[in-house]
Order: sequence, then structure tokens, then C-alpha cells
Amino acid sequence: MKKRGLFGNPYFIIAFSFFMIIFLGTILLCLPISSKSGEATQVVNSLFTATSAVCVTGLVVENTAEYWSLYGQIIIIILIQLGGLGFMTIATAGLVLIGRKIGIKDRIIIKEQLNQESLSGIVKLVKSVIFLTFLIEGAGAVLLMIRFIPEYGIKTGLWYSIFHSISGFCNAGFDILGNSIVPYKNDLLINLTIAGLIILGGLGFTVMSDIKKNYRTKRFSLHTKIVFITTFL
Repeated sequence: MKKRGLFGNPYFIIAFSFFMIIFLGTILLCLPISSKSGEATQVVNSLFTATSAVCVTGLVVENTAEYWSLYGQIIIIILIQLGGLGFMTIATAGLVLIGRKIGIKDRIIIKEQLNQESLSGIVKLVKSVIFLTFLIEGAGAVLLMIRFIPEYGIKTGLWYSIFHSISGFCNAGFDILGNSIVPYKNDLLINLTIAGLIILGGLGFTVMSDIKKNYRTKRFSLHTKIVFITTFL
């Protein structure tokens, strides 16, 4: 490790990538275009929001719906998606799309980020993670559109559906309705859709990948079985 330096350490690279995403998110949220008032946001508030989004805590110092402009909300949801998937996972998917080979160093970083025990099948796992993420988030958005588009119109309803589907699946807790989903407390479609997204996101990519690979044989790993049982309980 001393010979390779810090950037040869996968744990440092993962931590550093999160730091850089938060840093860039803070800068973007500070810009006047990010707020509805057109004024620059204080660094401490932008930093808190960016950190909360990347680390998917759901804590906010400004009402997401009332304070941030569409541009600011887009930045926040991108930070949530990056935090939920992990920067290296998305970067690897991009490299795969352009046909670049994934080196052993990158595979080690992804292995640690996705909490895998082996390097075997890492690239295939990344593909499954990306596919399952957009499949589930897409399905969630479509279900939310059934309520949001008739109520808010096509443009706003579509944006609300996409934002809350990603936020739900990543367990982020951010909303752009202004009062979470309190107005829909008796709406089964909204409640069950977002609850389903939260549960699926909470299961983790390892479990979802195992289900995708072994759903026919039902020969799931011990990890998957434990997660299923504890989630159900």
C-alpha cells in the first residue's frame, strides 16, 4: 500500500469519490440558477444539502420544493442517484458502454463498493445493478404518473414521478411536493409504490442480483435468505 500510495487503496478511492461528488454538488447548488429566488445559496446550506443527498439521509435545511429551482432539483436527484449507486458503479457502466476493458484495480474498487467477496463476475454484476436500478425506478415512475400527471399536468407530473421514484428507491427521503407524501396518506397507489421502492432499494443490489440470477431454481445465497427473513420480520 505504501508503494502504491493512497490512490492505490480502494477504500480511499471510494471515500475520495464521495468527497468529490459532494464538493462538486456543493458548488453547483451555490450557483444563483439553483435557487428559485435567483440568489446564491450560502456554502454551508449547499454543503449540507449535497452531503444529505449523496449520503441519502433525507435531512434538509431548505424546503426542496419551495427553495430550489428545477435546475437545483435536478442536481439534487443526480447526487441522490450517484450516492445510491456509487460513482464507481456508474463510471464502470460508462466504460463498458464505450467498450473499454475494466482493469483489476477498478474491479477491486467495485468489489469493495458493492460489498462483494470475490472479483468473479464483477462487471456482469455492475450491468445487473444498472439494469435493475433503472427498471425498478422506471416502473415506479410509471405508477406514480397515474396520479401525478392528471393532477399536475404532463410536464410537472412526469418530473414529480421521476424524482420521487429515484428518491424512494435510493431511500433518500427527499421530496418536491413540499410536504412529503402527507397529502396522499390515504392513497394506496402512492403509498404502496413508494413503500415498494423503499423496500426494494433497502434489499440491496447483491440480493436483487441473486434473485435475478436464481429466481427459476430458487437456490438463493445465505445472504439473500437472511435479508428476506429479516426484511419480512
